[in-house]
Amino acid sequence: MDLFSSILTLFLIMDPIGNIPLFLSVLRVVPAERRRRVLLREIGFAYLVLAAFVLSGRYIMQVLHLEPETIGIAGGIVLFLIALRMVFPSPQGVMGETIEGEPFFVPLAVPLFAGPSTLAALLLLEQAAVPQTGGLFLAVTIAWAASGLILLGSTFFYRVLGERGLAALERLMGMILVMVAVQMAIDGIRRVLA
Repeated sequence: MDLFSSILTLFLIMDPIGNIPLFLSVLRVVPAERRRRVLLREIGFAYLVLAAFVLSGRYIMQVLHLEPETIGIAGGIVLFLIALRMVFPSPQGVMGETIEGEPFFVPLAVPLFAGPSTLAALLLLEQAAVPQTGGLFLAVTIAWAASGLILLGSTFFYRVLGERGLAALERLMGMILVMVAVQMAIDGIRRVLA
């Protein structure tokens, strides 16, 4: 994977288009004049989590004795399952029951923005995709910024695209992610067999 592929993969996994209805439903209990401030705070929290994981991912892999091939195959499987959930969403949604009151860190920053799938992808990219930590930081920052901008404009996108348009875009992103996931698994298996 090159830098562009890493950015695209992270952007697809962060799934800002699919998260628009979820963000709007969580933020509906927040007074209108505070929504933008709360959303900016949550997007900032998500970046701190992602940055911390970029810095510590290599050490986590060393402590757990994970090989790059293992990360490639496991990452491909996990991404495939996430992509399937995007293509065939469950009726109860991703979060199940929503927490009452103004969100703080959970559920907007973690797990909706910086969720387990994004953190697993960062482990995979740390080993296989981006050669230096600086490149991975750049990929994370660009994917985070693009996702954050979409979520900041969530009411606009919801108004323009509607429920069906957002669902169609999420399914399209899921199909692309299925192909990326299969390629990751194939690459991992190819390295094991080599």
